[in-house]
Amino acid sequence: MSTVRRFLPVRMQRVALTARDEDLAAVLEVVGAAGTVELEPVAGGDRGADPLTAMLTGATHRDCCAALPGWCPADARAPLAARIAPFGGALVPLPAPPGVDPPTLLAPAGAAHRAFAPLVRTYGTVPYTDLDPTLPAGIAYVLMFGMMFADTGHGLLLAAAALVLRGCGRHRLRRLHPLWPLLLAAGLVSAAFGALFGECFGPTGVVPALWLEPMADPVRLLVAGVVLGGVLLGAAYTAGVVNRWREGGAAAALYAPSGLAGAGVFAGAAAVAAGLYAGRVPIVAAGAGLALAGLGLAAAGLRAAAGRGGAAVAQIAVQLFDLVIRVGANVVSFARLAAFGLTHAALGAVVWAGATAAWRLGGGWPVAGVALFVAGNAVTFGLEALVAGVQALRLEYYELFSRVFESTGRPFRPWRLTPAGKEEVHA
Repeated sequence: MSTVRRFLPVRMQRVALTARDEDLAAVLEVVGAAGTVELEPVAGGDRGADPLTAMLTGATHRDCCAALPGWCPADARAPLAARIAPFGGALVPLPAPPGVDPPTLLAPAGAAHRAFAPLVRTYGTVPYTDLDPTLPAGIAYVLMFGMMFADTGHGLLLAAAALVLRGCGRHRLRRLHPLWPLLLAAGLVSAAFGALFGECFGPTGVVPALWLEPMADPVRLLVAGVVLGGVLLGAAYTAGVVNRWREGGAAAALYAPSGLAGAGVFAGAAAVAAGLYAGRVPIVAAGAGLALAGLGLAAAGLRAAAGRGGAAVAQIAVQLFDLVIRVGANVVSFARLAAFGLTHAALGAVVWAGATAAWRLGGGWPVAGVALFVAGNAVTFGLEALVAGVQALRLEYYELFSRVFESTGRPFRPWRLTPAGKEEVHA
């Protein structure tokens, strides 16, 4: 599989499953066992019956022959056609119905892709024409989580829990087993950010700060969070431009707020901010020009959709204002990466200060200091893991996916016939 194809859903083929009336049941048993075709029974099928009977009654019958339309992965059509041919069946390729998108089946991938898939699946199904954002979305998620959960000790504990989950065979945890690469990556990235911030179960001094100390330099951390957010937004706009092109051609890619028009506003605003920070007037002017050009493209696209008249002009003005506000608000929203990173550091500092104070009291208090340290870190770990996980997901969905997706698709659901279903039919 080529590198480009790995980021695209599996290519689907519209097909018709055909057979003589007397052969249809045998052909359907082979198709149901293969589980590679999504069949669509016509109206009037007995949907309350067992799966095979429902499909038999839902077929279109004419001149002693029966047919069922559906979708099949293009690469799977020829092998399945060869399997059903001895039973009197055929899998005939058909043109796709106009205006109907095929169902989406993402290309099979490794453990990391399976672990990151729920991040996208809980948002919606990737449209058939769009890029598969699973791996980039997973990378973005662990980066954001790691910056908010920045502590080497806590990160290594999370990584250790992931390894335990990987080798755990208990039935209750079996459903969570595919998520271990996500937890492992989140733990390792959190540990890396903890090393950058000098945090290991709080400001214990076990690891030196390789970059900055959050409580001593919060402004610098805030800027870092916004910059990371800007990079992630730039990647989301890039994916959005590609998706708009694949969905609606050059016009959609050029004029859509999540296409080049919105990307121009975003890039122009970023250039203006960078120019103001550096004190470079030419950069400010260039950024302002780029942002205005993006607004002009967006206005042209909105005008084509809104039509003419005073109401259309008002609608365009409101939507352009919303575009500008959303760009600014979405960038600023990434400041929460720094805010929750500071919260984590502050909680760690409070626990460490209390534990060391109890330890210094002497007598029986050293035990109390150790207990306070362990209990405080346990509470901090659980609370901050939950908060960082939710906030990273919120940023992924509202700030990033809103630019990657214009809509959602529908999943590919192949028709399968279980052994129990066969026994009922033949009984």
